[in-house]
Amino acid sequence: MSLAASGSSGSFFPLLLFILVPLGMYFLMIRPQQRRAREMAQMQSRLAPGAEVMTGSGIYGTVTEVDEEDGTVVLEISSEVHVRFARAAIARVLTAAEGETEAAVPVAAEEVDTDTDTVTDAKANQVIERKD
Repeated sequence: MSLAASGSSGSFFPLLLFILVPLGMYFLMIRPQQRRAREMAQMQSRLAPGAEVMTGSGIYGTVTEVDEEDGTVVLEISSEVHVRFARAAIARVLTAAEGETEAAVPVAAEEVDTDTDTVTDAKANQVIERKD
């Protein structure tokens, strides 16, 4: 009788794994990605002229125009140099547009460039070279 009881409880463990593994993947991988995508869409929908932004390719600029119909923004990357980007190409907002009350997305205090071993202080926009 003990053999029959142990055989039926052994088949419960694989069934439990088939339930727990997908649940674990959902909570550890899918939900955080959905949250990040929702935050990115909210950030991109709040773009307004005057906001300083960085694109996904690393181009920094100031938003001068937002076209809601086309889903594009025009960035001024230098004086009198305007470039049109898709709104989805904006990776982060460095400073919010004037008149916006919501806080901008925080930027790391220091960014390290591994190619040149330099540290860029984002607050002061100065480059500090490492002396190793």
